[in-house]
Amino acid sequence: MGTRDAYTPLRFKEEFVIKNVVTIHYLEYAKDFKFTGEKHDFWEFIYVDKGEINAIAEDTTHRLQQGDVLFHKPGEFHNVYSNGVIAPNIAIVSFVCKSKAMSFFQNKVFHVTKEEKNLLSSIIKEATKAFCTPLNDPFTNGLKRKAEPSFGAEQMILLHLTQFLLSLYRNNSISYTPKASLSVLKERMDNDIVEDVIEFLNENIGNTLSFSDVLKYSKTNSTGLKMLFKEKTGMGVMQYFNYLKIERAKMLIREDNYNFTQIAGILAYDSIHYFSKQFKKIAKMTPSEYASSVKIAL
Repeated sequence: MGTRDAYTPLRFKEEFVIKNVVTIHYLEYAKDFKFTGEKHDFWEFIYVDKGEINAIAEDTTHRLQQGDVLFHKPGEFHNVYSNGVIAPNIAIVSFVCKSKAMSFFQNKVFHVTKEEKNLLSSIIKEATKAFCTPLNDPFTNGLKRKAEPSFGAEQMILLHLTQFLLSLYRNNSISYTPKASLSVLKERMDNDIVEDVIEFLNENIGNTLSFSDVLKYSKTNSTGLKMLFKEKTGMGVMQYFNYLKIERAKMLIREDNYNFTQIAGILAYDSIHYFSKQFKKIAKMTPSEYASSVKIAL
């Protein structure tokens, strides 16, 4: 071992340095929502979690679909509105970052990977632990700390946000071509299996499925699929299917084209009573309470 004086600490290079987060939103819009538009001196991105929206950046209108993310640079006028047909779920994060690498995101739309989507979900999750500011209010202009926030929640947000930017840059920059290791390839294969099953569940959202139906489609073994799905989503396969049904029900309620009985039928529930019971179990409110909360938010 060398002497103490022989050690030379290395200060790590940081490509993205974020010291201030301005707002964090997760919004469930009605099909006819329209924002008034704004501009400010910090960065903002908008991510479509479900459905689709129209986003304006200066003189350009972008049609963003599920999984798309658009960045607005400082000083850029921007606006967002629903298309009148689909009720979207979107996440919006605004933050201060002076790093030169941020120029990479100007005037670009990206489609996120599964890992990047998980990072965004973690940002929203940590925000609920750190702040008492409602994330579903589009007109808030700052974050207020909880009296007793979870330890490290704010730092976790910064870490996830930084990792999200780094991942987008790496995955969309021609100059960065990492070599995939066996572990990375396995991770991608596992993600593909889960994403394929989720797509199958979404395609059958209006049908009645059993776990055997899903297992037959996935062509995997029962134990392996259960463990993999739980690891990637935090839920069992059929639990996730029920979750997807209620998320679709919420969208249909916001679009306001069907009554509750019709929505129950569209989603293959045997009765309005069972639909209401499942809705309250998953959404923590009744369909009527959810419909009222959407109207109040608008």
